[in-house]
Amino acid sequence: MSEKKTIIEVKDLKKEFDLGEVKVHALRGINLQIKEGEFVAIMGTSGSGKSTMLNILGCLDRPTSGEYIIDGVPINDLTKNELAGLRNTKLGFVFQSYNLLSRTTALENVELPLYYNSKIKAKERKEKAIAALEAVGLADRMHHTPNQLSGGQQQRVAIARSLVNDPVVILADEATGNLDTRTSYEIMSLFQKLNEEGKTIVFVTHEPDIARFTSRQVIFRDGHVISKELVKDRLSAAKMLAELPVEEDY
Repeated sequence: MSEKKTIIEVKDLKKEFDLGEVKVHALRGINLQIKEGEFVAIMGTSGSGKSTMLNILGCLDRPTSGEYIIDGVPINDLTKNELAGLRNTKLGFVFQSYNLLSRTTALENVELPLYYNSKIKAKERKEKAIAALEAVGLADRMHHTPNQLSGGQQQRVAIARSLVNDPVVILADEATGNLDTRTSYEIMSLFQKLNEEGKTIVFVTHEPDIARFTSRQVIFRDGHVISKELVKDRLSAAKMLAELPVEEDY
């Protein structure tokens, strides 16, 4: 079997913030590799460095020192415009609060990242957005606005939006944080399906039960990575969903 391609490579990464006279060391020399097709949970308590790490992985922030290479591209020397272009072509984002435009249909929300790609014409943009909504099981809701959708459906729209550019990695930040158990399992089942289809996913969560649906856990504490363990007895979200008691309407 051929060696899997490295999608994310981080070498001795450090990030410091100056808060007045105090210097905060958010990341203290992180080394990490994520291979194509992995489903990695980034875990840690508040203040552990996981959010800072996600911002750097998402090219929303730069490290103070060290290297970050995504899909073979070193980000240290890129301009702001080049970073924005990289975000738009190589990364898909899913947030806890969905970040959808409220007066815009699901289809239009999913099309948004493609507006920044001048090579894609309107017809192709629509076709790609429809295909992404079909991939998350929402083809019948494409003309609904967010306030006509449940929380779980809104998160599916956000996942479709993250897929539409065919990114090399999806970065999810507490993507089940606002959802009840059943809906969380539905969303994790969708992430597992996308991962089985070959998508590389980095999933930030503070919930150990959600992390058990991923394939590897990277645990942060005080700006250090303290553990990079494969998930033993990985759970199937679809199976867990099927085992939940049926909700009855009263």
